[in-house]
Amino acid sequence: MSVSTVGRGRIELSATSATLAAGDVAAILLFVAVGEYTHGYNPFVDIGRVAGTLAPFLVGWLLVAGLSGMYASDATVDLKRSLSVTLVSWVLAVVVAQALRATAYFHGDAALTFAVVSVVVGGTLLCLWRAGATVLLSE
Repeated sequence: MSVSTVGRGRIELSATSATLAAGDVAAILLFVAVGEYTHGYNPFVDIGRVAGTLAPFLVGWLLVAGLSGMYASDATVDLKRSLSVTLVSWVLAVVVAQALRATAYFHGDAALTFAVVSVVVGGTLLCLWRAGATVLLSE
């Protein structure tokens, strides 16, 4: 199998990085869907609302995760490093998402309480996923 890298080796184009990216997106989508549900929206019916809430988080995550090496070949070598980079990347992604939500292009606003909940809940889901992936991929 051929492996390519992009961005000075910070993004590896491989089945492993594709799996990590898919899991990351799934964790962020779960965070958004559960949040919408707790606010009285059905994420299976209100798909447009979910997509509107999800978009700034995905933009923030993909930007920060790509730059921080979340999809590099060494992203899952060490559990402590993987979790610390995941958490820092998520905090920065939430900052980007909140900035985007403050614009006219995305619905919502940049509420501090939502940012805190985003960091805690989204960060927990991402860290759980990444911890499992790191353990499985290091065996």
